Amino acid sequence: MEFVHKPVLLNETIENLDIKPDGIYIDGTAGGGGHSSEIAKRLENGRLICIDQDPEAILTLHNRFDNDNKVTIYKSNFSEMKEAANKLEIYSVDGILLDIGVSSRQLDTPERGFSYHHDAPLDMRMSKNGTTAADLVNTLPFNELCKILTLYGEEKFAKSIVRAIEQRRAVKPIETTLELAEIVANAYPAKARRDGHPARKTFQALRIAVNGELDRLSEGLDAAFSLLKNGGRLAVITFHSLEDRIVKQRMAKWCQGCTCPKDFPICVCGNTPSAKLVTKKPIEASNEELEENPRSRSAKLRVCEKIKDYKRIDE
Repeated sequence: MEFVHKPVLLNETIENLDIKPDGIYIDGTAGGGGHSSEIAKRLENGRLICIDQDPEAILTLHNRFDNDNKVTIYKSNFSEMKEAANKLEIYSVDGILLDIGVSSRQLDTPERGFSYHHDAPLDMRMSKNGTTAADLVNTLPFNELCKILTLYGEEKFAKSIVRAIEQRRAVKPIETTLELAEIVANAYPAKARRDGHPARKTFQALRIAVNGELDRLSEGLDAAFSLLKNGGRLAVITFHSLEDRIVKQRMAKWCQGCTCPKDFPICVCGNTPSAKLVTKKPIEASNEELEENPRSRSAKLRVCEKIKDYKRIDE
């Protein structure tokens, strides 16, 4: 099956990247190549590096771009993009795009185990390697599972859900997505079921934990900023509040100037901004896009431009 991913905020992202025909760009989460294709169209003698950790995405990208000598495809997590770029003898770039989270193709492929709408092995691994969601559900102690659901899913009924998980796994391992979805639904208060599928937050939390998404995002943001040329732009699309908060805070840190106490008559820290915000507020999907692609409803795009190399305030 072809790896399909309808790119969200496509026009807004391409416009704010301000693509130069001879520039060097990285799509750190290339997926099915929707955003990448639009970047490549705008390049003349420039270069695009498409990075993804999903083997199925890599195959699709090769099918899509192997005849385009401007495009290089590299299998890796976006958090390791600096190492990937350096191996390709690229040490600075004009722009980087990160589209964070699970793709439509991954959600719509039942056997990948991301969706609570289809019965499949409880997997959720984007790279197809490492610990699965079933491993976490069946082996982690009560407190650790509660922490995952609370921290990554913002699930206020985490304790009830984990108690139900413990009761079921004491009888037999929880092996499929619908098994887990049923357990969560039965543990949910009836009134709370009106706010969407009861398993949504649990599945989100487990997916984030399985793939180490928030850690990879933090690492990826720093890697991306270190690769940008002065004047280069970083565009990041997120789909839930935890990701967006990390991006917002990191960009704010790069854009921060003087850190002296407000009552100091003059600046003694000497800190000056390393970036400026291109988007003062996050860009969200238009009504037209929401009608065409309901999955864009939670998408937020933030963009910043590097103006000098970042120096940590505590250095």
